[in-house]
Amino acid sequence: MHLRGMKTSLMWSLGAFVFAATAFAANPLEMKTDKGKVEGAFTADQQVRAFKGIPYAAPPVGELRWQAPQPAAKWKGVRDAKEFGAHCIQTSGYPDMVFHDSGESEDCLTLNVWTPAKAQGLPVMVWIYGGGFSSGGTSEARQDGQYLAHRGVVVVSMNYRLGIFGFFAHPELTAESPNHASGNYGLMDQTAALRWVKENIAAFGGDPDNVTIFGESAGSISVSMQMASPLAQGLFQKAIGESGGAFLAGRPTMPDREAAEKRDVAFAERSFGTSKLADLRKLSADELVKAAKAKGGSPVAFWPDVDGYFLPEPVQAIYAAGKQAHVPLLAGWNKDEARGAVILAKVKPTAESFKAEAEKMFGETADEFLKVYPAATDAEAVESAGDLAGDRFIVYSTWRWLESQVETGGSPVYRYRLDLGSPGDKFHPKVIGAFHSDDIEYVFGTLDSRQQAVWRPEDRALSDQMQQYWTNFAKTGDPNGTGLPKWPAYNSSDDWMVMHLDATSEAKLDNLRARYLFLDSVWGKAKE
Repeated sequence: MHLRGMKTSLMWSLGAFVFAATAFAANPLEMKTDKGKVEGAFTADQQVRAFKGIPYAAPPVGELRWQAPQPAAKWKGVRDAKEFGAHCIQTSGYPDMVFHDSGESEDCLTLNVWTPAKAQGLPVMVWIYGGGFSSGGTSEARQDGQYLAHRGVVVVSMNYRLGIFGFFAHPELTAESPNHASGNYGLMDQTAALRWVKENIAAFGGDPDNVTIFGESAGSISVSMQMASPLAQGLFQKAIGESGGAFLAGRPTMPDREAAEKRDVAFAERSFGTSKLADLRKLSADELVKAAKAKGGSPVAFWPDVDGYFLPEPVQAIYAAGKQAHVPLLAGWNKDEARGAVILAKVKPTAESFKAEAEKMFGETADEFLKVYPAATDAEAVESAGDLAGDRFIVYSTWRWLESQVETGGSPVYRYRLDLGSPGDKFHPKVIGAFHSDDIEYVFGTLDSRQQAVWRPEDRALSDQMQQYWTNFAKTGDPNGTGLPKWPAYNSSDDWMVMHLDATSEAKLDNLRARYLFLDSVWGKAKE
């Protein structure tokens, strides 16, 4: 070999050795974010890397209480990211919410990332939890992102402020805001987490230009509002909603900022004898929570408002004008969202009582109402009462969101209904059908996290199917794929096809459209 050839060969060998040594020395569990390095851990099967408790905004405490999220501080060295951050302070609770973190705190604006061991340019799914905007957190076992990550996506979840901490409006807050707005801090937290994803997710193997937001209940309502907000435009390319939309039944979606300010100033005067912002910021978190619970602890005690900034107009108006994000949408609900409350009630409706209630609620249109909610017998009345309870609670709002996106969204829309009745568990021993929140474990592949549930083969098969649909949609904007029942787009024709997720999943014509068109003729007036 010529000397030049020997030198070239030696250089290539040396370069390859250095590259291999560098790659070997690099820690696959150490990632660099815009604020500093973090170190995560492999999941038990060594196939997914989990990074938990990463700050995406500054702690919203002291003078930052009731302000839009501010940038997190930079840190030196490597930050441990092996444990969940504290969940945000709850102003109400649900027994099936079991957290696996250090407890609750105002200092709670952290997020988590699950990414395959070898990931590069993968689609990203950002989860927003539910809980009525007053409870919830990312550390629940049923929301563990590692199993979805097995299917070739990067999963992110964030904590966001809740209740009085996330949605308190006040004229002094509006005056100090550069955007002349108050309230909606929890929603702005979600958007800040999406900005973090845009800026940092590539380092974790995710594609910042292929992001899907998905959520359940209040998380699903949040998805519909992130689609409406100009602040979130361009931060995601697809959306999934599970049981919830910002089009509430029979009343305006949310108050305007001035109405929210008056409501919350009155609350402060009544609870603390003062409504001065400086005094309220000096109160302890415990004092605020105690007062909020004394107000009734209702999940809607502190609710998003039309603040003029995050939401420059009511959500209905934004969608009607086609100003929302024009992205593919997959959304739906569970067959028995609130039926259990009717079936298990001590006093059940009769045909006579249901018809009387219809007269009160719908007046001159009661006869038309009874055509879509029949009550010829007591048994039929109980069935229709269960349907109506679910429609009032969450179904109509989700339907109206889907319809609004069909009307002005300019993108494919897919609709589903989860029909498979749950086997029950520790917290739902007398469960009726597919209840509200029943879908979470199916979507995340976390059936075994549900305590005392005895799962059937059809449950596991459906969970596998739903994970495939959801991740296919995140990848391409279309849930369909090899081995799955065909899922036609809801807006692909006048047939209004709905995917019924069941032991044998199947797309069917929407045979309940008349019901929702009737409700829209009555309840939809609130959107005008």
